[in-house]
Amino acid sequence: MSDSDQFPAKSPIGLSAALARTAQTRGKHPSTIFKGTQRTWAETNARVDRAAAALRAMGVKPGDRVALLALLSDRFFELMAAISRAGGMFVPLNWRWSVPELADALADCEPAVLFYDERMAESGRALAKGRPEMKVASFTEGLDGLPFYEDLLANHAPGQEVVRGGDDGFSLGYTGGTTGRSKAAIVTHKNVLNMSLSCASEGILTADSVFLVTGPMFHVAGTFPALALIVGGGTGVLIEQYEPTETLRLIEKHQVNETLLVPTVLSMTIDCPDFHKFDTKSLKTIMYGGAPITEALLDRVTAKLPHTDLVQIYGMTELAGACTMLPHKYLVGENRARGLNTATGRAMPGMHMRVVDENDQEIPRGEIGEITLRSDTVMKGYWRRPKETADALRNGWMHTGDGGYMTDEGLIFIVDRMKDMIISGGENIYSTEVENAVANHPAVKEVVVIGIPSEKWGESVHAVVRLHEGVETTEAEIIAHVRTRLAGYKTPRSVEFRVEPFPVSPANKVLKREIRAPYWEGRSKTIV
Repeated sequence: MSDSDQFPAKSPIGLSAALARTAQTRGKHPSTIFKGTQRTWAETNARVDRAAAALRAMGVKPGDRVALLALLSDRFFELMAAISRAGGMFVPLNWRWSVPELADALADCEPAVLFYDERMAESGRALAKGRPEMKVASFTEGLDGLPFYEDLLANHAPGQEVVRGGDDGFSLGYTGGTTGRSKAAIVTHKNVLNMSLSCASEGILTADSVFLVTGPMFHVAGTFPALALIVGGGTGVLIEQYEPTETLRLIEKHQVNETLLVPTVLSMTIDCPDFHKFDTKSLKTIMYGGAPITEALLDRVTAKLPHTDLVQIYGMTELAGACTMLPHKYLVGENRARGLNTATGRAMPGMHMRVVDENDQEIPRGEIGEITLRSDTVMKGYWRRPKETADALRNGWMHTGDGGYMTDEGLIFIVDRMKDMIISGGENIYSTEVENAVANHPAVKEVVVIGIPSEKWGESVHAVVRLHEGVETTEAEIIAHVRTRLAGYKTPRSVEFRVEPFPVSPANKVLKREIRAPYWEGRSKTIV
């Protein structure tokens, strides 16, 4: 007799149940603050009930996808939970993508409903036109004659919750694609809850948090703090789109004590001309990650925010958030003198991490290999991508594609990429996708795209191009060509023209590491 025959089935726990618990225990506590509107968890829960009923009335069935193309707002925040309560899957779309890129994602996930706002109206209209079977609604009143979010809430009474949880899909998080197309990680309810509890065990995103959520919500750095607030019952101060002066104003006004800023944004914040006008003493913790932090930036931050602890995190969409954390003590004093500030952190509670060789065998501490982990935060797989799923999750471990080593203290150092991913300003960019766009230019014979050092962005996209014989073009023409095909942040910031052939391996595979090496010479690492 199997275990399933001996014991009755249990209802799975998911984000909707987590919100219900938060409303029960923290009902009068502020949930969200956005543009002068403050709500409690009881109010947010009640609005989520109505939004979920509206989604079901629009035809959303268990497992259906609901896509959001919008800037961060309290409505966006609520709808994340309402989609779960209606039984659907949340799909945050990258509003920096071009319409063809967005259309490709919609063709992949086939959403039942799309919500967009005024800022994304042009793209939203084009996407809706291309998918007449998809229901469309708006976060902005009167936009394109679409059903307005607040009217949907007013016109629908709360209904019965569709119970989803455990290994049921919570969201599809689109990531850069190594094959030139984006792929979506299926993040489950179990992933989200375990990520939130792991953060709380590290003392961040707890019930005491007043967390400034800067988004963007198509990025895991925006979604995982917002979801952890729902689970933990803290307060989310929401900013529609990052702007340094407004960020500082919100920190002072609402006594924000935690936030997450990628290094580029962190630099923009402390270097803001208005920085000295605002009181930031409430800010106890800043998490950062997604890109390298230079020694110079670390010095400037600690000088301007001496009362604030910096906490480095390392994570990915496939993990529903972070997997390592480097506490502030490693960034200062003797630990910094030992170089421990360059580590990416220690495995967070609930994470089992290893560094392995090409045969997936764990290697001795200090030796460089691929970083892998297993955890209840690891995605279910890639949406409709069985081959990529099998490769990423082989032998039961998530393979990050990042090369590094682990010390005897359990600190993990990342030294290079085993994939050709570029991280620029906290955004993941896959070189293959950019190479495909550059290669479509009629003058281009061959192209290699790499990340090169950038003081502002951590890395910048650099294209190395060989032209067809007798043909000429310019750097500006190549950049303009790519900009019509890809989002601006993926477009090369510089182009180099070469005549000599690219170095290749015995198998005639271009050796990107040899092309990349001169730009990183003298640096102890390429990424954090």
